[in-house]
Amino acid sequence: MGRRRKTRTHLKGEVAKDASDTSAPKSFIIKHGQVGSSISQLVRDMRKVMEPNTASRLRKERNRNKLKDYLTLAPALHVTHLLAFTLTEIAPSLRIVRLSNGPTLSFRIERYSLMKDIMNTSKRARSIGMEYLTPPLLVLASFPPPGPNTPPHLPLVMKAFQSLFPSLSPQNLTLSSARRVVLVAYNPDRDTIDLRHHIITVKPYGVSKRVRRVLEGVTTKSTTGSVLDLGNEKDVADFLLRRRGEPGPDGGYESAASSAESAAGDDGNAVHLADNYVGRNNKKGQRRAVRLDEVGPRLELRLVKITEGVPGKEGAVMYHEFVKKSKKEISAQNAAHAAKEKLRKERRAEQERNVARKKAEKAKGGEDIDLDDEGENENDDGDADGVEDDWDNEEEISDGEESDVDESEEQSSGNEEDLRPNKRVKMRGKG
Repeated sequence: MGRRRKTRTHLKGEVAKDASDTSAPKSFIIKHGQVGSSISQLVRDMRKVMEPNTASRLRKERNRNKLKDYLTLAPALHVTHLLAFTLTEIAPSLRIVRLSNGPTLSFRIERYSLMKDIMNTSKRARSIGMEYLTPPLLVLASFPPPGPNTPPHLPLVMKAFQSLFPSLSPQNLTLSSARRVVLVAYNPDRDTIDLRHHIITVKPYGVSKRVRRVLEGVTTKSTTGSVLDLGNEKDVADFLLRRRGEPGPDGGYESAASSAESAAGDDGNAVHLADNYVGRNNKKGQRRAVRLDEVGPRLELRLVKITEGVPGKEGAVMYHEFVKKSKKEISAQNAAHAAKEKLRKERRAEQERNVARKKAEKAKGGEDIDLDDEGENENDDGDADGVEDDWDNEEEISDGEESDVDESEEQSSGNEEDLRPNKRVKMRGKG
């Protein structure tokens, strides 16, 4: 019996190509330190937002893990960003680290809402489905254009959020892959950044909700079953044309204008599909209404600090919300950081020289051992003189070390010979 080939769990074609694309930014989203259950759930929600280019389930994630562990592991996995959530005495915080040289952006989370909170309060609750197989589209709103009056840290914040998501290529982008939108908006009144997460929904334009329920009732799963229940209606017109909010058929019918208005909004939301889209009857050229349904999470961030480098190797402070320094203090700080960086490079160079020297000594020692082994092999082949010379050298060394002891022993033995009588030597023959 031949070996079974796996088809269901293996990627094929363009999906496998996209999944193995190394140019797309990849991220770690972690919790650092002791955090509550709400922050832990927020971390899981943010991982869903960053799908599919993030680590959804970190198997070795533990409370005792440190940032250094993730910073060490990230380059091997081609991870470009690290998002760390922590809980401080004032408020939760978020750090966005650009690996492997920085910068690091520190935010304070003013307010946040979880996915389950948004889904519970939304009338159009959406279940999590196939939308998370493709990366979301990023929309930056209300950021001021670059100029002399623009705060210098805002363009850097825009670039930091842009680098979190893959760049768009209109020539290669397929319409069916645009399933989600991440909205990052700047609020100039509060000087905060709002983050929202939406799912793109496409519905028929000019068709009321009741007509759609009649057309799609067979395929729509509801609590009452897959078939639309019209048992309480006297006529199908009572269901299709009854005024909104009226419980019975005696409330009157709504007009065609109000019915069309309640179908899918105004003409500003209606578009002609440029290609086939996900859903029933969403074919190319059809007129459809596009709506954004928020699914969460929702964050309100306040930028606190921007530093060069990564945690553990911080450089100069590029921006700070609460600490303002003079030019003299900034120059002194830059000089201190430059001296520290110079010392670090010198230590690194010295360490590399020591490693190279030890490797050279080890290699040289290995060559000497090889030469000695060759000499011993030659002596084993028949060089008897070399063996005798070696033994002679050992004997000379031993004689030199024990020469004083031998002389004293000879003197003492000579005196004893003078005092002791001579002994007769008895010769024994072979019997």
